[in-house]
Parts: sequence; structure tokens; C-alpha cells
Amino acid sequence: MRYRIRPALLLAPAGLLLAALAPWVLDGYHAGLAIKIMIYALFALSLQLLVGGAGLISLGHAAFFGIGAYAAALLSPESGPANFFWLIPCAVAPAMAYAALTGALALRTRGIYFIMITLAFAQMAYYVFHDTEAGGGSDGIYLYFRPEWRIGGHTLLNVDGPHAFYLFTLAVLALAWLFLAVLMRSRFGAALTGIRINEQRMRAAGYATFSYKFTAYVLAAGLAALAGMLYAAKDGFVNPELLAWEQSGLVLLMVILGGLGRLGGAVAGAAALTLLQEAFQSEALFGGLASHWHLPFGLSIIALVALLPRGLAGLLDRPGVRIASGASGASGSAGSAAPGPRSTGRTGAAPESAPQTTYRPQP
Repeated sequence: MRYRIRPALLLAPAGLLLAALAPWVLDGYHAGLAIKIMIYALFALSLQLLVGGAGLISLGHAAFFGIGAYAAALLSPESGPANFFWLIPCAVAPAMAYAALTGALALRTRGIYFIMITLAFAQMAYYVFHDTEAGGGSDGIYLYFRPEWRIGGHTLLNVDGPHAFYLFTLAVLALAWLFLAVLMRSRFGAALTGIRINEQRMRAAGYATFSYKFTAYVLAAGLAALAGMLYAAKDGFVNPELLAWEQSGLVLLMVILGGLGRLGGAVAGAAALTLLQEAFQSEALFGGLASHWHLPFGLSIIALVALLPRGLAGLLDRPGVRIASGASGASGSAGSAAPGPRSTGRTGAAPESAPQTTYRPQP
């Protein structure tokens, strides 16, 4: 018998430890960049649940990100910091309610029609904030104080400091990853995977596929709103561009570049695209060409997608460590070959087929 140790299981704890120690090494700019990467990683994880989990490609996911950011800014008082205990549910609930309303209609479509209707709903939300004074119009609104954890008059955790907010964002990202990893290994996650592979067969097996997709859609909206709330708390400013279709396209590129169906791929894709953007916009690196950063940025994405069809997470599949147990096989190609049908030992009997396994997305 051979056991395969996935590199992600070895790299995840080391990466989490290094990320926790980073704020004491990085300067202010790079610490802020790391926080931005973690927020977009959480945003990409929420979309990974739809695209990699249920096979639902959405071009309107930025609507939930922006609703969460605007809710945090609108509900925060101008005289002092808000309380995370009530701000988080109040920021996440409107996004989930909008997802429930739009998902009840959008999830009755498929393919390109689902993509277009999610884009339409996102643009509706965009123009609500852009063309009205509800959120300051096209100028946006400010969040004057970073929220804190408070019970009564006692402050439990103040995240206004640079190190505190960095570690708070990292903790939220780690908890979201853990939640999605457990979810995708549950019966619910197995059902989502079956729906992504063959929804018609899942219906024939008796699964209410609409309910599973609807639940995933609303959960993904809640996680995206949580990322939007962190974005508002980081910058202290939100504007309608957070809901624009370009934002939805950007997070979809993060998921594709990182690797579909891989939670680690969403994080890697968010880091890669954010760093590419920062690099091509840097005048120190590209001088006057930095004002035309969209061209090399687009060419880089095309090259990466062409060279890495399985995404950045696919790079970890090849150097997996195999541990042999007992006399489980010889070395070389014979040891790595897939097992064939087993004989039943009865003359004329059909060979017993190898057991089938259920595919589950890897973190």
C-alpha cells in the first residue's frame, strides 16, 4: 500500500507560521500589501466555492463584496469605532439577502445565461450606489474609525494598530479556509462536486440540486461580504467601483490562475495577481511604461494560463511524496501503475472491478 503526502499539507502550516511572523519584518507598505492580498484571498475563496465546488461561473460576485463594504461604512458611526460583534452580521446579512433574492432567479438558468444574469444583477447593485446618494454617489463614503471588539464599555481587542489588524485579517482568512475545507469534505461538499460533474445524474439519484446550489450561492455571498467589510476597515473608504464587473472578472481570474477546485489555488491566485498588478504599476521597475500597465499585465495572465492549465496549485501535484508500506510493490513504473481488475478465482467469472473513489477538491 502506498500513501501519498500532498505538499499542501506540509506547506500550509509553514506558510501560516511565516505569515503570522511577517508583520514584524515587513515595513508599512509591504504589510499593507500583505493585508490586501489576504482580503482578496478571502474574496477568491468565496468564489472558489461556486466555481470550483458547484461549477457555477459568476460574473457578478463583486456585488456581494461591495455590499459588505458599503454596509460596514454606512453602519459605522462617525463619532467612534463600531463594534465587530454587531457590525459583522449586519454587513454580511444584506449581501446574503441579496444573494437569496437574485439566486432564486439566477440559479434556474445555466451556462452563459447564468453568467449574464449574475452580471446584470451586479450592475443593478452598482448603479444603486453610483447614481444615488445612498452611498455618497460616485465619490463614495469614508469609514472614519476602524471597528473593534467590545462588550459594553470594555474593549476586548483593538485592531487599529498595524500588527493587530494584520493578524486579525490572517485569522479570518485561516478560519474561512478551515470552514470551506470541512464543508467540501462533508456530504454537502460531495453533493456539490457531483452536481458540478453531472447534475442530471445527481437529480436522477434523488438529490435536490437547486437547494444545494442555492445554499452554496448564499454562503459564498456571505464570505465575499466579509472580505468587503475587511476591505472597508483597511482603507477607510469605499466607492462603487468595488461592485463593478471588472472586480468580478479580477477575482474570477484569481480562481482560474490559482487552480479550479483547490482552496490553496484561490489564495495563490490572489497573491499572484495582486503582486503582478503592483509590479507593473511600479515606476521604479518600469518607468514611464507603468502608466500602460494593463498591456503587460494582460499578456502575463495569458502566458500563465497557457503554461499552467491546472493553475498554480497544479505545480504541487508532481513532487508529491510517496511512502511505501510493507511489500506493497516494486519501484519504477510498475509501482506507480494503476491497479488492474482483480480475479475472483472462479473459472468463467467476470473479474471484480477496482473500487471507485469519489473526487473531492483538495485544499
